[in-house]
Amino acid sequence: MQRRSFIKKSGTAGIALSIIPNLALSQHVTYSILELMGKVDIDLFGEGINLREEAHDAFVKMKKAAYLDGIDLKIVSSYRNFYRQEAIFERKYLNYTEEKGMQPLAAIDKIIAYSTIPGTSRHHWGTDIDIINGYRKTKGDVLVPEKFESGGPFEDFKTWMDENANEYGYYLVYTDSPKRRGFKYEPWHYSYAPLSKPMLEAFRSKNIVQLLQKEEFLGAEHFTIGFLKNYIQNNILDINRALL
Repeated sequence: MQRRSFIKKSGTAGIALSIIPNLALSQHVTYSILELMGKVDIDLFGEGINLREEAHDAFVKMKKAAYLDGIDLKIVSSYRNFYRQEAIFERKYLNYTEEKGMQPLAAIDKIIAYSTIPGTSRHHWGTDIDIINGYRKTKGDVLVPEKFESGGPFEDFKTWMDENANEYGYYLVYTDSPKRRGFKYEPWHYSYAPLSKPMLEAFRSKNIVQLLQKEEFLGAEHFTIGFLKNYIQNNILDINRALL
């Protein structure tokens, strides 16, 4: 098992105040706002895995079990710090506004169909993974919902995860429930609930609206209080109920 850490950039955060009612904590662990926003180093484990130790160990057990059933759980993405998410957001923002001529707010709405605002990604926590079946070869982007449906290259992966993932503490985050709002359905995105649930609880106790209004990445100047409150309610909190 290889231990890794990521270099942080300097950053500051404002005083955090609650804006959303709290849920009961499932673990008595303190997480700083800088940690939750991906702005400080955390210990990450596993070559090509890069998760917190407990999430890593559970994933390795799940991966071994999947092997026995002919599934290769391959991680496409796991931990991303704030600055990596910032680069993704800004690249998409420039593409939509400058190359495709979209208005800033329309561009932001398009971005947050699948991509998070920097500082709000669950991938900052070292608990979440985007995974596929590494045994199946396919052209183009692998993270496409249709590829996980009947007849798609990852159909057997999806069936296996539906039947077994919860046993190892992993839950699908953005389900295909027709009533769910926010991010689009992501059949590849799983979260290690024993850690991510208390981290989400800690995250929602902070004044994220106030903190995001202080950020200076491209597009952030268009974030209004109303937009950010809706984003938190719909994109951050309207997820698989098992993760709340």
